[in-house]
Amino acid sequence: MVSANPLFRGTWTAKKFQATVINDIWPEVLFFSLVATMVVLVSEKTSHDLGISNQLLTVLGTVLGLVISFRTSSAYERYQDGRKMWTNIITASRNLAQLFWLHIPVERKGAAANTTALQNVIEKKTMVNLILAYAVSVKHFLRDEPGAYYEDLYPLISFLPRYANGSQGSEAELLPLWHDEEEAHRRSDQPVTELGRGGRDSESTNRGDFDPEKALPNVLSERPLKPARNPPHTTVFDYIPLLRLFKWTVRVITRSARPKGRGKKRRFNEYVESQIPLEIILILSNYTAWCMRAGLLQPAVATGVTNNLTSLQDTLSNLERICNTPLPFAYQAHLRMSLWLYLFFLPFQIYNAYTWITIPGTAFAAFLLLGFLEIGQEIENPFNYDLNDLDLDYFCLAIQRELHLITAHTMPNPSDFVFSSLNQPFAPADRRTAKDLTDSASEYHLPSETAEPGFASLRRTLVKGWKDVDVLTRQ
Repeated sequence: MVSANPLFRGTWTAKKFQATVINDIWPEVLFFSLVATMVVLVSEKTSHDLGISNQLLTVLGTVLGLVISFRTSSAYERYQDGRKMWTNIITASRNLAQLFWLHIPVERKGAAANTTALQNVIEKKTMVNLILAYAVSVKHFLRDEPGAYYEDLYPLISFLPRYANGSQGSEAELLPLWHDEEEAHRRSDQPVTELGRGGRDSESTNRGDFDPEKALPNVLSERPLKPARNPPHTTVFDYIPLLRLFKWTVRVITRSARPKGRGKKRRFNEYVESQIPLEIILILSNYTAWCMRAGLLQPAVATGVTNNLTSLQDTLSNLERICNTPLPFAYQAHLRMSLWLYLFFLPFQIYNAYTWITIPGTAFAAFLLLGFLEIGQEIENPFNYDLNDLDLDYFCLAIQRELHLITAHTMPNPSDFVFSSLNQPFAPADRRTAKDLTDSASEYHLPSETAEPGFASLRRTLVKGWKDVDVLTRQ
């Protein structure tokens, strides 16, 4: 089935327009269109002919096209790698939650028998919640949002140890998990968060009635919690990039520092760091080691748990590689300057052949080439808040729903549901229910057969079922 065309699906809104690169490239397209207009007007209205030879047009156009294609392809490869890594996180989270929930027993014996069944269920559910906390912490890590004090993260990890020597201690004994990188660089006269203490209320208002943080524990915090989703504010400079030149000039004259995290492009070519995902992995690994020492995990299951924890760590390293390895600045700068020069001299080379059509031709060429170049730059880091970035919030909410689905499993014995009057295991060859088959005191016998009953009759029934399915499922 062919997917729907996103360009014409639904109504055309301003948000859909912002997802394009038009608002990023229109000043450049306008500039080169004005250059083409100048060339045509001077050549048509005066005695000067600004047309030049087009010998280099084909060669340079081909080279630039190949280079821009490589630039866009490499950026899309990073975009795809980011999606694959989040698929790995989702898969490993499911597997890890299933192994914890199904294979660690509730009724325990031996040295681990000093806890009640309720305590054991609370213990397992807490570890499953930490798996969700890992995914949420990776989301904030990739968005360069340091610290643990977020509405969707803090309630999941608030109970973890804070000090090196117990529940109380000095600031020097504070564990790495609770160090706030923003706090270390914040001036004393700045608020703890940009949104102040009304973070939850303001975020809920902005997103209407949708507030997925209501599904999390309601835990008090010693400091205000930042919103789970805090995209940078869009300013007029994002729609009219030429104004950034004046802004930069004013900042240089006044010698003022650039505000961090403002504008549509919050972070570019900066390295991001966070120890919270690693801290959560260490806690889950420590829990796995404790279960193995207590004999609560069989060796094969413990191997599966360890493999999934290793997968989460490998995925984090790969995501960090994508996030912290931008395309070299020299490559980007040289490619853009080469394209600018090509588009600048393009109307001079095509005027003699196209005359007045040179203006729309140059505008279209600028729109095409600059658009592909901007797309490559936009999707190079797919973890921010741009409309074309990966929806990390959706991934985390999907993991949350699936983990709750796993923990809702009641772990019944197979005999509680297999031998039911609703189960017809041998259909279509034999449509008797499992209850009818087991209630019969005699050996298995297919009613349509005259042969001797027994296991041989059961095998013939299975072969007959295969033949019936093979016939009924073919046109």
